[in-house]
Amino acid sequence: MTDLVARARAIADDVLFPAAAEVDVKGEVPRSHFDLLAEQGFYGLAAPVELGGAGADLPQLSAIVETLAGGCLSTTFTWLQHHGLVAGLARSASPLRERYLAPLIRGEVRAGVAYGGVIPKTPLMRATRVDGGYAFTGLAPFVSGWGLIDVLQLCGRDGDKLISAVVDPAAGPQLAVRRLDLVAVQGTATVALTLDGYFVPEELVYDETSHEAFIAGNTFGARLNGCAHLGLAGRATRLIDEAGQPDVAATLAAEQAQVRDALDEALAAGDLARLFEARAAGAELAYRSAGALVVAVGSRAVLTGEHAQRLVREATFLLVVASRPEIKAGLLARAAR
Repeated sequence: MTDLVARARAIADDVLFPAAAEVDVKGEVPRSHFDLLAEQGFYGLAAPVELGGAGADLPQLSAIVETLAGGCLSTTFTWLQHHGLVAGLARSASPLRERYLAPLIRGEVRAGVAYGGVIPKTPLMRATRVDGGYAFTGLAPFVSGWGLIDVLQLCGRDGDKLISAVVDPAAGPQLAVRRLDLVAVQGTATVALTLDGYFVPEELVYDETSHEAFIAGNTFGARLNGCAHLGLAGRATRLIDEAGQPDVAATLAAEQAQVRDALDEALAAGDLARLFEARAAGAELAYRSAGALVVAVGSRAVLTGEHAQRLVREATFLLVVASRPEIKAGLLARAAR
C-alpha cells in the first residue's frame, strides 16, 4: 500500500498538477486522467482485498486523497465520488453487487453519487413506494461527473428510511439536468438533477437504511472530505516555499499536521462535533494558505492560468462543499475571532 501512496504522489506531481491550470481554464478534465487512475488501481481503494480491492486503511486513504487533491482538485473530487457506491455495494447482499462491484473496482464502470438531497432533516429528495419499485421526486443539488460516469448512486427518503439504488444517469421526461457554473473545479462537470416521479425498479435498489444510521455511517466520508482541504493547503505551502518564503511554509505545514491529527482523533473517538470543528479548521487553513500564496507570488498571482488564483478559488469552493451546519458555524466563529 505504501506503493499506492508513492504512485499517487507521482501521478499528482507528474500528471495532474502540470495540467491543473489548463483543466481550470478549459473546465474539462481529460478522460486520460481517470483512465490512469483506473490503470493504477485507484478505483478499488474502498473495497477489501478479498473482493479485488486495495483494502486501504484510513491513513493510506487519507494520504492518497490528500496527495491527489494537491495535484488537481477537479480530477480528485470527481474520482472520489465513485467510492461511495463501491463501499455501499461491498457491504450489500444485493444481486447488484455481483453485477457491478468487480467492474467498479477495476474502474471499467465509473460511478457518481446523488445523496445530498437526503441529508437534511427535511429531505430534498423523496422516494415513494410504487408498484414494482420506487418513484423518486425532488432535487439532487450537486452531482459531479455528469457525462463522465456510467452509473449513479441515487438516494431518496421514504419517511425516515433511506433508499439507495444504482441507475443509468440519463436525462429524460422524469429527470431534468441543469449544468452548474462553479467558481472553481468546473472540470467536475457538476449538475443539479430535478426528478419528477422518476421510476426505479425494485431490482435496482441495493440498500434500505434509516436516516439516523446513514448519517452515523457517513462519519468516515466526512473525514475523507477533509483531505481535500489538506491537499490544497499542502500544495499551496509547497509553492510558498518555492516562492522564497520557507518560514511561512513551515508554519503552515505544522498547522496542517495539527488539523490532520485532530481529524483522525475525532474519527477514532466517534465525536462528530470534534470532527466538524476539525473540518472547519481545515477549510479555513486551506483558504488562508491559498491567500498567503497570492501574497508570496505577488501581482502575477491574479493572472489567468496562475496556480495561486486558482487555489484561492478552489479554497473558496471547499469552504462550502460537503459542509454541514456545524462546519459553517465553526468557520463563522473563526472569522469572528
